Amino acid sequence: MYAIVDIKGKQFRVEKDQTLSVPKIDGKVGSKIEFDKVLFTSDKGKIETKTSVKVVAEVLSHEKESKVVVFKFKRRKGHQKKNGHKQKYTLVEINKMKKSSPKKAAAPKKAAAPKKAAAPKKAAAPKKDKD
Repeated sequence: MYAIVDIKGKQFRVEKDQTLSVPKIDGKVGSKIEFDKVLFTSDKGKIETKTSVKVVAEVLSHEKESKVVVFKFKRRKGHQKKNGHKQKYTLVEINKMKKSSPKKAAAPKKAAAPKKAAAPKKAAAPKKDKD
């Protein structure tokens, strides 16, 4: 069984016992995290798009990727700018995919009693001209 999960705006294909590097997630190392934005699941060829599956993962570590160097320059102007950053990410291991119980449909509300019809308004008296 595998699922497509939306984690912090990025989509990942996850399976049980898989290790992923995802954008930095708040959580201590060793804590459990539950991803409930499951977009798609496939179980033995059976494909579902509207699912009630939740993915449970464990945080393994918080790390930084290698440095990305950004170098900008404008030719013949003498303008150069060097910048860079290290993107933070979290390593997680997918422990299980559990099906959550479907929510019960709320009972329909009773229809409101019809309101009384408003009394017809009286026509305004015509204005008299002053001569």
